[in-house]
Amino acid sequence: MTHLSGGSHVGSILSVADIVAVLYADVANVDPSDPRKVDRDRVILSKGHAGASIYAALAEKGFFEVAELATHYADGSRLSGHVSHKGVPGVELSTGSLGHGLSVGAGMAYAAKKDGKAHRVFVILGDGECDEGSVWEAALVANHYGLGNLVAIIDRNRMQSLLDTEATIALEPFADKWRAFGWNTLEVDGHDHAELRQALHGCRGSAKPTVVIAETTKGKGISFMENDILWHYRFPHEGEEYDGAVAELDAQRPATTSEEAAR
Repeated sequence: MTHLSGGSHVGSILSVADIVAVLYADVANVDPSDPRKVDRDRVILSKGHAGASIYAALAEKGFFEVAELATHYADGSRLSGHVSHKGVPGVELSTGSLGHGLSVGAGMAYAAKKDGKAHRVFVILGDGECDEGSVWEAALVANHYGLGNLVAIIDRNRMQSLLDTEATIALEPFADKWRAFGWNTLEVDGHDHAELRQALHGCRGSAKPTVVIAETTKGKGISFMENDILWHYRFPHEGEEYDGAVAELDAQRPATTSEEAAR
């Protein structure tokens, strides 16, 4: 999608892809046949620049045709570069100006609690985004009101924009900060689906808001992109970059039943 559009943020998209896949495939109560059903779980991608990951998951889930992904970031497409809810079924909130998602999610969770609703609100944040004061204001509010129906998932790839997070504004001790704010704090491998499922299912019913700090690798799955800040803004160009990236991803893809049978 980023190759076709000449868009960016492919490194950020790859670091969060496993989180998004597990959330939509195994955890979130969402229904492509009724995208606005009242009791649906709400999913907010606060790090909106990784919007391609959400669009891909929604298409695979059946919210719209997979073929439409080829229009990502093209003129006139509803699949904008930063995730947008305008005309896109399954997207709850347009994001991109970082630091807003958790505040909106806390508001949604508070409203659900006041109304006696059982659905949950999931907010995916970038770790660099946690430099924003609004994130910590929302964290205070969520703890104060005991929003156990709110789950923040932090894509902890340790890189942001042009530097690593600790060189920009140090976040560590990161988990301790969330604990001090009164949150149920879990730390997992953000590429291990079993760990992600266990954390996201296991925190259901918590009396406190939950944060899942998911340790990830920026550019995960493509050797020349991994932990290279260059790929925060770049896209794979035609030729060696694109062909090499696709070849590496294909080599990691589990064989389907038909492929196994052919062997």
